[in-house]
Amino acid sequence: MRKKCLLILSMLLIFTVFQVPAYSAPKEKIKIAGQFGLVYAPLMVARSQGLFEKYGLEPVWKEYGSGGAVREALISGEADVGFMGIPPFLIGWDKGCPWKVALGFVVVPVGLVTYDPDLKSLKDFKPEDKIAVPSPGSIQHILLAMAAEQELGSPNALDNNIVAMPHPDACAALISKKGIKAHFTTPPYLFEELSEPGFHLIVDDISVFGHPFSFNVGLASQDFHDQRPVAYSVFVSAISEAMAWINSNKEEAAEFLAPEFKLSAEKTLRYLEWEGMNYTTAPYGLMGFAQFMKEAGYISRVPASLEEIAFENVLSFVGSRAGGLSEIEMLQGR
Repeated sequence: MRKKCLLILSMLLIFTVFQVPAYSAPKEKIKIAGQFGLVYAPLMVARSQGLFEKYGLEPVWKEYGSGGAVREALISGEADVGFMGIPPFLIGWDKGCPWKVALGFVVVPVGLVTYDPDLKSLKDFKPEDKIAVPSPGSIQHILLAMAAEQELGSPNALDNNIVAMPHPDACAALISKKGIKAHFTTPPYLFEELSEPGFHLIVDDISVFGHPFSFNVGLASQDFHDQRPVAYSVFVSAISEAMAWINSNKEEAAEFLAPEFKLSAEKTLRYLEWEGMNYTTAPYGLMGFAQFMKEAGYISRVPASLEEIAFENVLSFVGSRAGGLSEIEMLQGR
C-alpha cells in the first residue's frame, strides 16, 4: 500500500512539473525618456546590454525631440524617469514639478556653428539670420541667452532669431545651407558640422559658462524615489554601469554606436575621444544655471541648496567640505 501511495505521489509531482506551466510574476516596468545624440550613448548601451533586465526590471524606452517634451512626458506619467538639460529641469521645478536630480548625465562640448564667414560673433547677426535650438528653455537656448548678455548686453537680444528644430533636422538644414544660418548643438551633430569645409564656431560652452557642466541630468519624481526605491536604485546603477563600460571600451563602443548615427566606426571613435567628451554621472553646474535663469527671468526662484533639487545619492557624490567648498561644490556654480 505504501509503495502504491508513493508511486501515485511521484506521478502527481511529475505531472505538476512537466504538464503545468510555472507561474511567473510580470517584471516591474520602468519607462525611460531620452532624446537624440551621442549624449545618449549610455542609454543605447544599457538597452543593448540588458542592464535593467539584469537587475530585474523591464525598461520601456521612449525618445523625444527636446527637454520640454521629456518634461511633459514626466509630468503626464508617460515616463517614470528621464533625461533633459538643467534649464528645462529647473523650469519644471520652478513651476512645482515634484522631481529632483538622480544623477548627472555626461559632459560634452556644446557650440554655436555657422557656415557664414561674415558671422564671426553674435554682434554680426541680422534679424533674418535664424539660429536653431531644440526648444525654448533648452540648454542651448539658455547658453545663447548667457552669451547674448555677455556680448550684447541683454539675454533676450537674439530671441527673434531663434527657431525650434530637433538636432537631426537642424544639422541637415545647416549643412545644406537652407533655412537657418546657425545651429547651437551637441555631438555628433556639432562634430559633423565642424567637419564641413568653411563651418566654424561662433561661441562654445566653456567661453559662455566658464567651466564644464552636465549637459543633461537624470530625473525622477519624489514619488518614484520614495515608493519604488529598488527601481530608483536600479536606474542609477544601470546608467552608471553603462557609462563605465563606455569609458573602458571606447573602440567597442564606437563599433556598436556607429550604425545608430550612420557613421563609420573610425569617425565615431574620434567623436568619443573628442576633447571635452566625458561620460560621467558627476553633476556640474546646477546652481550656476539656476542663478542665471533667475536673474534673466526664466525662473522665479533659486534653490536655497542642492538638497532642494537633488536626491541623497547626488548630495553624497558632491559632498560638503568643511572649511570651504570642495572642487566639485565650486563647479555647481559659475
